[in-house]
Amino acid sequence: EDYGADSLRLYEMFLGPLEQAKPWNTAGLSGVYGFLKKFWKLYHQGPDRSFEVTDGDASAESLKTLHKTIKKVTEDIEAFSFNTSVSSFMICVNELSAQNCRERSVLEPLAVLIAPYAPHISEELWSKLGHDSSVAHAPYPEYQERFLVESTKEYPISFNGKMRFTIPLSLDLSPREIEAAVLGHQSTRKQLEGREPRKVIVVPGKIVNIVV
Repeated sequence: EDYGADSLRLYEMFLGPLEQAKPWNTAGLSGVYGFLKKFWKLYHQGPDRSFEVTDGDASAESLKTLHKTIKKVTEDIEAFSFNTSVSSFMICVNELSAQNCRERSVLEPLAVLIAPYAPHISEELWSKLGHDSSVAHAPYPEYQERFLVESTKEYPISFNGKMRFTIPLSLDLSPREIEAAVLGHQSTRKQLEGREPRKVIVVPGKIVNIVV
């Protein structure tokens, strides 16, 4: 009566692995209830919280968030690991909120993905998205590997073996291009304080170590 059927359903799955005993404490209901409210807000914006989903192109970041969630939740369902699925949904909604995602290409499959876990709120959102049939009849989303491929790497930049900062660089760069980008970075110049490095060790995709 206080939190709704979806909150109870999610809470029971979030308690832990099905085969393990766990304490029953309804105080935890408020956590999943708060998550569902945040999930609802993804689809409703503005001061009056009106429904707002656009048909524009989603960012690469939002598509990556969606597809890594589809992959993880699909694996969790097959393993009957429902508690980790709920954790994945929470991470996903937090990331999409931070990315200010409003695109149908992300939010529509997300509603289908969460429907087995929170069917009532998903059904309402599915209707608001313009569908006449039940979300239960919608094709289950499949993740696409191309959205999960990393195109950049946060390179740890070390000086004499001690990591000082990181720089995001494309994974397509050659060792020579990585070295040039790192040496030209303002943080590197600040660390060098006018000195010339004796050696620059580049391990592509992993680390850069500057010996001074």
